[in-house]
Amino acid sequence: MSKQEQKKQNMQTHANDDDFEEDDLEEEYDTMELLERLETLREDMEELGVTTLSQISQRIKELHRQLDKR
Repeated sequence: MSKQEQKKQNMQTHANDDDFEEDDLEEEYDTMELLERLETLREDMEELGVTTLSQISQRIKELHRQLDKR
């Protein structure tokens, strides 16, 4: 393998390493973002006094009925 081919291969290897690092960082960011969303959802549910999706759906229906009566 010529020096030029080795240099090209090394550059490609480093580029691939950078891609892996970027992918890892993006995955970590996505995980942190999901964690933040879920923690916020939990806090909102605690404030609203609901613990299940069914309770949320029921509250939504009740509020729609209240608004429809007006």
